[in-house]
Amino acid sequence: MTDDTTRLSLPLLHVAQAQKEMTHNEALTRIDLLLHGCVTGVAEDTPPAAPDVGQCWIVGDAPTGAWTGRTGQVAGWTAGGWRFVVPRDGMTLWWAGGETTATFRGTRWHPGEVRATRLVIGGTAVVGAQQPEIIGPAGGNSVDSECRAVLERVLVALRGHGLIAG
Repeated sequence: MTDDTTRLSLPLLHVAQAQKEMTHNEALTRIDLLLHGCVTGVAEDTPPAAPDVGQCWIVGDAPTGAWTGRTGQVAGWTAGGWRFVVPRDGMTLWWAGGETTATFRGTRWHPGEVRATRLVIGGTAVVGAQQPEIIGPAGGNSVDSECRAVLERVLVALRGHGLIAG
C-alpha cells in the first residue's frame, strides 16, 4: 500500500498505525490549503517574513530560504510551518493579486490564461474560434476613403483581439 494519495499526496492511514490523528490532521491541512485554493502571489522566489496562517504562494523559478528546491510548488503557511504541494496537470488556483486564475499545465503555471472553445453569454456564443484572414480594401477609384479608413480600423481591432488571422 502506498503512503500518499496519487493526486494531492494526502497521507493515508495504515492498519495498526500509531498517532493516526497526526496523519489525519496533515491530510486535512493539505485539503484546507487546496480546496477552492487561493494564492497571494505567483512566481514568488522569497518566502514572506510574516505570513498569515492559510496564505499560499506559487513558488517561482529561483526560490530562496525555506522555499529552496520547491520550484513551481504551492507553498502554504500553517500553524506548523510551511507545507508544500507538487502541482498536477489541471490544478487551478485563484490568484487574488491578479484577480484571475493560475492553472498548471505540463511543467509550468499559466496565470491569467483562459482556454475555451467558445465564450457564451446569455446563451449566445459571442466569441468563437479565430476566423481566417480578411484582406483589407484595395483598388477602386471611387470616393470612399473614409469608409476604407473605418473598415481598416475594424480589421486592425479584430486582428488585435485575435478574432481573425492577419
